[in-house]
Amino acid sequence: MYRITRPLNHNALLAFDTDEAREYLVVGKGVGFGRKPGERVQSLGNPDDLQLYLLSQQVGGRGTPRELIERIDSAILDIAEDIYMDARLSLGHIDPNMLLPLADHLAFAVARVRGGGAVSNPLTEDIRALFPREFEVAHRGVSDLERRLGVVLGDDETGLIALHVHSALDSSHVEQAMQVAQLTRACIDAVERLTGAEIDVSSMDYNRLMTHVKYMVTRIIHDERLSIDVNAMIRSEAPRSYQTAEAVCSEMARLLGKPVSTLEVGYLAMHIARVAGE
Repeated sequence: MYRITRPLNHNALLAFDTDEAREYLVVGKGVGFGRKPGERVQSLGNPDDLQLYLLSQQVGGRGTPRELIERIDSAILDIAEDIYMDARLSLGHIDPNMLLPLADHLAFAVARVRGGGAVSNPLTEDIRALFPREFEVAHRGVSDLERRLGVVLGDDETGLIALHVHSALDSSHVEQAMQVAQLTRACIDAVERLTGAEIDVSSMDYNRLMTHVKYMVTRIIHDERLSIDVNAMIRSEAPRSYQTAEAVCSEMARLLGKPVSTLEVGYLAMHIARVAGE
């Protein structure tokens, strides 16, 4: 049995499960339509069509879900739900717990823009290259927000929203996704500095290098190791790229504060050799 605590909009409401003695945010198409506070119902609809979020735990240090919902515009909550549903349809399994942190992020971004402020995200293009599908989902959500609320967030904010989507996709945290993007950018900068050549960001070799560095950073963070050694072959065939890869891996170890396996050098050198034309 559920007691309706508060309808939020046509697609969301707060409901108290009287059997479990727990309150939930319930999201689903039409779930809030015509509901009244205090109304008691046996069912809120088809369970396969609903998302239930337990309102008890802290969300990123910003308060409880109940506290977030109280201060978030229901229209923004609706947009966050649409982004979640778009991500689920476009990308497959995605953590539903992304909803409230994303809604909180959107609410803060909208308030900032309405107050005349703007976010600066130097990693926007890196995020677009690293997580293109997530960026497309975020872009559709930002476009929808602009249409519905008249607030223009821009590409820099879109990149941050894409990190929320990516984090929900691979069960990591937004902070870790940002760290991957930052370290990937540091590696690309180091490659350009050490080779003396600007990398063509529109090339397939650049995209391959970006992808490789992304997974290399992730392996280092999670203490995963490669099993095949290609160092001797690459050192012989592309010595300048190998030296560059060694320097990049040293810089990576410094930035991460963790050792980088020597096996990573050869694989990174292969990608550097492609973009450097060696």
